[in-house]
Amino acid sequence: MNRLKQQLSRIDGKGYKAYKDIQGVYHFPGFQLFIDYVQGDPFASPSRIRIRMEQEKAGYPVVWYKQQHRRTALEDWITRMWFEQTNRFSFKVKGTGKSGLIRVDQPGQEILRRTSAVVTEKYVEVRLTVGLPARGRSVLGNKAEEMLCQFIPQMVRDTLPYAKLEPEKVEERMRLVDNQQEIRARLQEEGWVAFIADGSVLPRESGISDRPLSAGKVVSFQAPDSLKKTISVPHGKPISGMVIQKGITLIVGGGYHGKSTLLQAMERGVYDHVEGDGREYVITVEDAVKVRAEDGRRVEKVNISPFINNLPFGRDTFRFSTEDASGSTSQATNIMESLEAGSRCLLIDEDTSATNFMIRDGRMQKLVSKGKEPITPFIDKVRQLYQEKEISSVLVLGGSGDYFDVADTVIMMDEYQPRDVTAEAKEIAQVRKNERIREGGEGFGDITPRYPLAKGLIPRKGNKEKADAKGRTVIVFGTSTIDLSGVEQLVHPSQTQAIADMMRKLGKKANGGKSLHDLIEELYREIDEKGLDVISLFYGQHPGDLALPRKLELAAALNRLRTLTIK
Repeated sequence: MNRLKQQLSRIDGKGYKAYKDIQGVYHFPGFQLFIDYVQGDPFASPSRIRIRMEQEKAGYPVVWYKQQHRRTALEDWITRMWFEQTNRFSFKVKGTGKSGLIRVDQPGQEILRRTSAVVTEKYVEVRLTVGLPARGRSVLGNKAEEMLCQFIPQMVRDTLPYAKLEPEKVEERMRLVDNQQEIRARLQEEGWVAFIADGSVLPRESGISDRPLSAGKVVSFQAPDSLKKTISVPHGKPISGMVIQKGITLIVGGGYHGKSTLLQAMERGVYDHVEGDGREYVITVEDAVKVRAEDGRRVEKVNISPFINNLPFGRDTFRFSTEDASGSTSQATNIMESLEAGSRCLLIDEDTSATNFMIRDGRMQKLVSKGKEPITPFIDKVRQLYQEKEISSVLVLGGSGDYFDVADTVIMMDEYQPRDVTAEAKEIAQVRKNERIREGGEGFGDITPRYPLAKGLIPRKGNKEKADAKGRTVIVFGTSTIDLSGVEQLVHPSQTQAIADMMRKLGKKANGGKSLHDLIEELYREIDEKGLDVISLFYGQHPGDLALPRKLELAAALNRLRTLTIK
């Protein structure tokens, strides 16, 4: 620490690049400070530092981090505490550009595996970005000393040792994630797609806030008796709630009664949520994927023949490509790509679907014969998809009762409360016979693997590689921009940044000899062995702004890259 103070005093007033001299490792009372990367300019990307405390000083119980789900929850807890601390100290030092910035990655409502905090058997580590102080482009050494030698040690003392971590609340977090893990295991054992606990609060604060609704009349979720199950969990009383079985489930009801709200909670249920979120015990199978229409997206050699055939001018739908997909072709593509990536459950809302992809009624069939219509609607494939491929579907519908014929379960949302109306729906289907003709053919069709080539996955921009996230929904990859606004289960910009880095890494492995699915599986095995740091362009500088995405979102980003080339 004294050596760092001396160096900062020595470079005070010099050009900003003199800060490069302080890169290195410094021993402070009770912890180490790693200055891994120093920015070259006060307006450039901030410097990266790490704080490390040995476990013998931190004193964390081994049971907090021995299992992966508990370790992730603990690292998330530490990140949240540090975020509050950085809000207290950031920009207390003033200067040019980013001077005085102290920042840790800001978590959302989900508990994600991150690089912002790392807990091992030997140490606990927090990764921060800081803006080293400057006046113009000159070093402010005394202000940097205040940041690094006063603020940082105070933050460490206030948050990192066991006693300061609020152990009782950490134990509460551990009990929560243990229970969430148990419910996920039960989904697999019982053949359920999702579990929504009684008492859950599903509505969100607003369209731009993911926090639970608290103002006005808040209706908590209560399962109908016919769909209610009770699950014994490791901590506390058994938890009761509604289960959605494998198969075909419809969520119906009038407008503004909570259909889409329930589906959106299920979309996010692929992740664990923090205490107080309202969706702590809304748990969905981890490979469930929301699919929608996405006009204008690029498609590269996808087999969409199960849904679309006999296009005009003999266009190939077994290896379908386009630079500007329509609503129906994009939705067919999104489904087939999701199945290729390993999804076993589709979540579909008619509000974001192409009408002609979802249904073709009897009257339209009589006017436009099947020979003139290349689209086979989803209603004619959904049952085959489950019977042949064991792919479940959950659909939000308000406008088509034709799906009653193929559904296993029908749930009506009535003022945000679910009712099991399966028997009524089946009776209506019997009494009011459907005049439409099935168009699905004898079988669903093939899910075809694809083999990417490296040339489409090199993010070259001039003489440099560029793979950066711009918020949650945009990646700049070389000279291409990837729009991920239609990938609705991406929940954090740090996941998007991780996807950008993963795509760059996959570009060095793709040679046409391995399928897209196998390349992704191989990368995730490497992450499990070496940690999430391994994907970063800054590997060795220990980036703190990455969060692990699902394989399905990584595949979705690759498929939306306009330079993707499939052999």
